[in-house]
Amino acid sequence: MHARTGFGVGARSLARRMGLALVLAGVAAGAQAAGFRVWSPTLRDGVAAQQRYDGPGCGGSNVSPRIEWSGLPRGTRSLALTVFDRDARKGAGWWHWAVADIPATAKGLALGAGARGGAGLPAGARQLRSSFGTQAYGGPCPPPGSGRHHYEFTLWALPVARLDLPADADAAQLASRASGQALGVARMQVRYGR
Repeated sequence: MHARTGFGVGARSLARRMGLALVLAGVAAGAQAAGFRVWSPTLRDGVAAQQRYDGPGCGGSNVSPRIEWSGLPRGTRSLALTVFDRDARKGAGWWHWAVADIPATAKGLALGAGARGGAGLPAGARQLRSSFGTQAYGGPCPPPGSGRHHYEFTLWALPVARLDLPADADAAQLASRASGQALGVARMQVRYGR
């Protein structure tokens, strides 16, 4: 994937050949703490084929990328992460991944942490239902010819150890609850098209 974050020219060149792009940004929302940011060394390293959906014509392995963060705002007790394709379904969007109750002591999510069952997640973290209807990561696979879709990874720093969400909650519910309580928000965006 292509990074517009000061990554080397070699990474950009590789990304062009792969038709993928990563745009990394720590985006302020509300009481954003200076320096709170999220990134993915996996996506930067160009192994995006692993991250694509494992469906017809997608050619991926559906492995969630490694995610890292730093600069948590003071008072953070847990984190929540969502991945949302804002271009899917004619702008209605599609939730690809949702993880709640990530302990503030975690430094990131391991490659493949989004597998069904969540065995690779930090202790206490849980996956919520995506638009695929599963409690697992679902990679990108936009319809051919629909242009590049924007996949937004949003990380919320929260003042509570656990969000009050039912076991069958979905990604939209997580985003709504987290945005109302966040001490800070960091985002990165991946663009991908077929």
